[in-house]
Amino acid sequence: MNEEAYIVSVGSDGISVADPQGEEQTVALADVNGVMIETNDSGPTGVDVWWLLFGADDRIAVAFPQGATGEQEAIDWLLGLPGFDHEVMIMAMASTVNAVFPLWRRAP
Repeated sequence: MNEEAYIVSVGSDGISVADPQGEEQTVALADVNGVMIETNDSGPTGVDVWWLLFGADDRIAVAFPQGATGEQEAIDWLLGLPGFDHEVMIMAMASTVNAVFPLWRRAP
């Protein structure tokens, strides 16, 4: 899979991801309730790091792989979330096993 074929866009209204087939997922910035990274053991030939953004209903609203086009802009926005766990993000990026790393959760 070509990670760059995923197109991530951050606008004033939300984060959108278009997958290689052209299907689009969008979540409003105000509706992002959680952020996780999911890793797997498919690297280096597979896509082994995924960003997961959860919406107002606590379901995955947007998902994109590390290396997606526009990923850095989304990460820059995510890093600005109050209480975003940078240390867990670093651990996730170094992971080579099947795991999920919670990075941020909206305070109730």
